[in-house]
Amino acid sequence: MTIQPRSSAWPADRVAEARAVIADVAHHSDLLIRLACNVLVQHGETPGERADAQRLLVVVDARRPVQRAQREDQGRAAR
Repeated sequence: MTIQPRSSAWPADRVAEARAVIADVAHHSDLLIRLACNVLVQHGETPGERADAQRLLVVVDARRPVQRAQREDQGRAAR
């Protein structure tokens, strides 16, 4: 097995992918959105981009308990 050297485009590719996920959050899972936010928080080009990603991360994390509660309520109603 040969270890391939990392391309210098690696960070730019990941940032571009993260931006694409953030641009279309309605069609991506919370896990993927969280990963994209973490990439942008660490590697975003501007302080504004990093701050926006941090804010979105807080929003996604804050809505998780609501979704869990809704699933539990639906489970009780089905019984």
